[in-house]
Amino acid sequence: MDFEFIVNPGERPLPVCLVSHEIISGETKMIWLEGKDPLSINYPYSMGEKDLFVAYYSSAEWGCHLALNWPLPTNVIDLYPEYRRLTNGIPGISKGLLGACKRFGINAIAEAEKEQARDRILQGAPYSEDEKEFIMKYCESDVLETAELFKKIVSLNDFYLPTALFRGKFMEAVALMEHNGIPIDIETLMSFKENWPEIQEILIKKIDKDYGVYDGTTFKIKKFEQYLINNNIFWVRTEKGNLELKDETFKEMAVSHPQLQGLRDLRYILGTLRLSEIQVGSDGRNRCLLSPFSTKTGRNAPSTSKFIFGPAVWLRSLIKPEKGKVLAYVDYSQQEFFIAAVHSNDSEMKAAYESGDPYLAFAKQAGAVPQDATKATHKTIRDLYKECVLGVQYGMGKESLALRIAKSNSYAKELLQHHKRVFKAYWSWCDYVLNSALLLKRIDTCFGWQLHVFGQDKKEMRTINNFPSQATGAEILRVACILLMEHDIKILAPVHDAILIECDEEEAEESIKLTQKLMGDASEIVLGVGNRIKTEAYVIKYPERYSDPRGVETWNKVLRIVEEIKAGNCDV
Repeated sequence: MDFEFIVNPGERPLPVCLVSHEIISGETKMIWLEGKDPLSINYPYSMGEKDLFVAYYSSAEWGCHLALNWPLPTNVIDLYPEYRRLTNGIPGISKGLLGACKRFGINAIAEAEKEQARDRILQGAPYSEDEKEFIMKYCESDVLETAELFKKIVSLNDFYLPTALFRGKFMEAVALMEHNGIPIDIETLMSFKENWPEIQEILIKKIDKDYGVYDGTTFKIKKFEQYLINNNIFWVRTEKGNLELKDETFKEMAVSHPQLQGLRDLRYILGTLRLSEIQVGSDGRNRCLLSPFSTKTGRNAPSTSKFIFGPAVWLRSLIKPEKGKVLAYVDYSQQEFFIAAVHSNDSEMKAAYESGDPYLAFAKQAGAVPQDATKATHKTIRDLYKECVLGVQYGMGKESLALRIAKSNSYAKELLQHHKRVFKAYWSWCDYVLNSALLLKRIDTCFGWQLHVFGQDKKEMRTINNFPSQATGAEILRVACILLMEHDIKILAPVHDAILIECDEEEAEESIKLTQKLMGDASEIVLGVGNRIKTEAYVIKYPERYSDPRGVETWNKVLRIVEEIKAGNCDV
C-alpha cells in the first residue's frame, strides 16, 4: 500500500490519496482522500493480527494513518530497510524504490513521470478529475512495483521473517515520533529570528573579545593562528599545511580546550546556522524526517539543520515542555563501552563498567591513580583516560588522540598501550572482528543488519571497528522504541543512544521509571540476559527548558542580547 500526501515543514502529513493491493487475491483499491473529512473515512483493508502490510519507507504511510486517526497494523514488512541491509556499503546504490526495482529487474515508472506526479501533488488543491486520475495511476504504479519487489526480496536465501517484522515495527515507532514532535518555545525562537542580524553582529563583539580573530564579520585565519600560538594550542592541519577549520575539528578541540566552545558556537552561528530551517509546525512542535536506517550502522540520521538536536547545542534550550507536561531525556550510560565489553567478553571492561565510572576504573586498572581515587580527587587524570576510551571507540590513533587531549604523541601512545594491556580480550576480539569481516566480505549484527566489506582503505577499517558497537546500539534503541510504543509511553525522538519522552505531570515519576526499565530490558533482549545497560534520566518540568551544559554560556548571551535589543540598549 502507498499514500500520496503533502507535508509542510514541521506539520503532520495531509493525505491526498491511497492505493492498496491485496497480493493473494490481486484486488486493488484506490481512494481519493484530499478534501474529505478524515473522521468520515474508514480504512479500506483488514487490519487483523494475521494481516501483513508491505510498503517502501512505510513511516510515511503510518504517519498518514495517524493523521487520519487510523490504527497501526500489527505486522509490517518495510522493503526500504530490507533493501538497505542487502546493499549496505556497496558504492553507488540508490536507496529509492526505483533504484531497488532496477536492481531486481522490475519494470518501473520513468523517473520523469514520477517527478511530474510528485510536483503536481505538492502544488496542492484544487485537482482536476484528469489530475486525480493521473496521481492515482502514479500511486498505483508504486504499489504494484512494491508488490513485485516484495516477492523478490522474500525469496532470497537470507530473508528472515522475524527480523524483517522487527524492522517494520520500528518504522511504526518512527512514524509515531514524527507525529508527536518535540515542543518548542516558539516565542523565543521568533525573537531570535526577528533579531538575527543584530544578534550575530553583537555576538561577534561579545564573544570575539576573548579571541580577537574577527575583522568585522570575517574570520581571519592569521589572527586565529596567532591566538593558538599565544595560548599554546596545537591545531590539526590539512595535507597542504593549512589549519583544518571544519566544525568537527572545532568540536574535538573544544573537548580538550573548553575555552574554544564559544568560538565554535560563533563560527557556526555566522556560517551554517539557519534558524529558518528548524522545522516547527503550527502547534509549536519540531518535526522532520528521522531518516531511520540511513547510516551504515543502521542509526537514524535526521537533518542537522531541521532537527532541533542537530544544530549547535545551545539551541536545544528552545525545547520546553508545555504546561502540565514533563519531558525526560533518557540516555544509555556508556552504551558502546558496555556493548564492547559484552561482545569481547572482557572481564576487566565489564568490571570497569559495573564500577559506575569506567573511566576512573580504567585509570585504576592501569595503575595511573590509587585505588581510593575519586572523580573529585583525580579529575584531570580521569578525563585523560576517558578521552582514551572514547578515542579507541572511534578508531583514533596516537596522533588524533594527542590532539584531542592536548598532549604529545608519546603520551597518547602510552595511554593507548595502557588500554591494550588492561583490556587484552577486547583487543583480541577487535582483531577477530576485522579479520572475519575481511574474510567473509561482510559484517552483521545479531538481528541481521549487515555491511558489505571491500577492504579498500583506512576509513573502511575504522567503520568495521565501529560497526559492532554502533550497529548493536542501534538495534537496542530500536527495541527500546518499540517497547515504549507498546507500553503507551509517548516517545518524541531518538537521539543517538537516548530517547526523549513526554508525560503528564501527575504520571511523570511512574512513566520515567517504566521507560528506564524498558530501555534496560531492550539491552538484555539484544545482548542477552544479565547484560543490562544502565540509563540516566534528565527530567525537564514546566516552566523549565532543556539545557546542555556545553551551550549554557552562548544561550545566556543570546538571551541577554535579545533583551537589550528589545529595550533599545544594544550597541550594534
